[in-house]
Amino acid sequence: MLKKALHEKAFGLDGWLSFDPIDASQIEALYKKTLREGEERLMLAVLSDAIEHFHKYAFSKNQKERNLFREAEEWFLEKDNGALFSFEYICETLQLHPSYIRRGLLSWKDARGKARLVRKQRTSRRALARRVKHPSVRLSKTA
Repeated sequence: MLKKALHEKAFGLDGWLSFDPIDASQIEALYKKTLREGEERLMLAVLSDAIEHFHKYAFSKNQKERNLFREAEEWFLEKDNGALFSFEYICETLQLHPSYIRRGLLSWKDARGKARLVRKQRTSRRALARRVKHPSVRLSKTA
């Protein structure tokens, strides 16, 4: 289909085939945009995968999963890295604010950690209450 469009836009000039420069730049822009959209989709997939690892394995007890979380966390926290798929570069390309995303992830981790701690304390209290033989025994004051 692109060949047909190119052929229709072309015009002959002394036996040479020539293109209208405006149309050629539009075609180039189309190719670049498609390529750019593909790169952006890939970058978005990398970012999405890192966020998933951060959320999924944040409090895992499995060492392999903890390593995946640690790698994702280090990737998010690393600043001033000029690598092609660094967090900063991906955010810049996708027009996202890296500091905002970092704060959100770290506050999520902090809140989830506190919730897990409270839940753990509640379960340990229940276990302690089960160990008490006679919970109905009253302590009386003696003079």
